Amino acid sequence: MSIEFADTRESLYQALTRAIDSIEGSTITLRKLLALVGEHGLLFLCALLTIPFLIPVSIPGVSTVFGAAIILVSVGITTNRMPWLPDRIMDKEMDAVKLSGILRRGAEVVAKVETYIRPRAQAITGSGLASRINGLALIFAGVLLMAPLGLVPFSNTLPAFAILLLAVGMSQRDGLVVLAGYAMIVATLIYFGVLAWLAFAAGQGLAGFFGG
Repeated sequence: MSIEFADTRESLYQALTRAIDSIEGSTITLRKLLALVGEHGLLFLCALLTIPFLIPVSIPGVSTVFGAAIILVSVGITTNRMPWLPDRIMDKEMDAVKLSGILRRGAEVVAKVETYIRPRAQAITGSGLASRINGLALIFAGVLLMAPLGLVPFSNTLPAFAILLLAVGMSQRDGLVVLAGYAMIVATLIYFGVLAWLAFAAGQGLAGFFGG
């Protein structure tokens, strides 16, 4: 099922409220919910997937699974369409009444957060082209998150913060937060570069020691 999202300037709170008011029947699927919330729902999902990595050292192996999920969702954001996810996840039915209650409580929290994060520097977030470019940045950050360095401090944390900042900034149309996300991507690349140089230098030292 291909659903195309319309570019919107509404806030996440407005998107959630609209989705809640549109829920009908006793059950709802994730596919339908994401279609109702639109691009905001995908960005919110990306942000949620970074939570396990917001500590210096993450659980090995988790970054591969969550990174792949973030990439798939980010592809949906970039192409402005519903991302591919397994049908058993997308079409699993949930209790609509209970979910509406949870979403309303969540919307109240979002409303408070939005008093601090607000539309700024909208040239970075306010057009379809900008959203597509930022979506590509999300994909790249997801690739960095998948790097098999889970036991190395901050190797997952830095790209996770990049994804979190990009997702929140795009959702709230806050260009300054999006720029902070790009800065975290640069910081991740520098950090990985330093790790690669240290590994190379250590290898050269060992080769010299055993060769000499």
